[in-house]
Amino acid sequence: MNQRNALLAIHLGALLFGLSGIFGKLANTTPQMISAGRAAFAVAALLLFAKLISNPRLVRLGLRQSSLLALGGLLLGGHWWSFFESVHISGVAIATLGFASFPAFTVLLEGLLFRERTRPVEYAMVALVCLGLVLVTPHFDLSSQATSGLLWAVLSGLLFALLSLLNRASTRGIEPVQAALYQNLTVLLVFLPLAWPTLPSVQAQDWLWMAMLGIFCTGLAHSLFVASLQVLKARTTAVIFALEPIYGIAFAWLLFSEVPTLRMLAGGLLIVSAIFLSARMAK
Repeated sequence: MNQRNALLAIHLGALLFGLSGIFGKLANTTPQMISAGRAAFAVAALLLFAKLISNPRLVRLGLRQSSLLALGGLLLGGHWWSFFESVHISGVAIATLGFASFPAFTVLLEGLLFRERTRPVEYAMVALVCLGLVLVTPHFDLSSQATSGLLWAVLSGLLFALLSLLNRASTRGIEPVQAALYQNLTVLLVFLPLAWPTLPSVQAQDWLWMAMLGIFCTGLAHSLFVASLQVLKARTTAVIFALEPIYGIAFAWLLFSEVPTLRMLAGGLLIVSAIFLSARMAK
């Protein structure tokens, strides 16, 4: 993994993460079933990756660390569920932009939970995200589908931010593949009972889209992300991952004719700018 290959890997990873909303919209089943199916295929993909490529050094986990990883799995499952709810309610563009609010939550929660000083420029980044979210919806009305979908997406971003901070505190000394396996297995165990009533009605093409989510948008994307971090700096990967909403909106425009309005584009520009600002602050 040299510098050039690492950059290609992280761009491909960002593209795959950006396609999550596309595959979630194509899967004609419930968000609970999509979350369970994605976790099942992700576990299979991560096991294969661990066996054939990474050969991680597995460690025995204590009760505290196992509990924290299980909690991380609950946060991951909640993040997926709320994101796919948003996709089904309001479309890929709003769901992707709403989820992109997670760096703002990360900044605020990091200062609160880890007692780290929040700088004025970080508050400016949060303000940019909030203004962008206001612009994303045509009009802020709790009875409208666009607003409801946006709120689900923002909840998804909050849960992802909590997951990131939990991983920071709980995964030290654990191989990333092992941590991802435990968390995806938790998602599968939790969501399988919720998805069970829907299981007989799932069509073959829906299994295909869930396989794409689990294998490519989770297993492969996570593996590319981990591998690229061996060469690239974290702030470089963060800047590239700011392209994720752009990929999602572009494919939704191309495949589903979800044409973004000028107001939505302006809001998206503010949110993506805030992500770039956050990445630069990582210096």
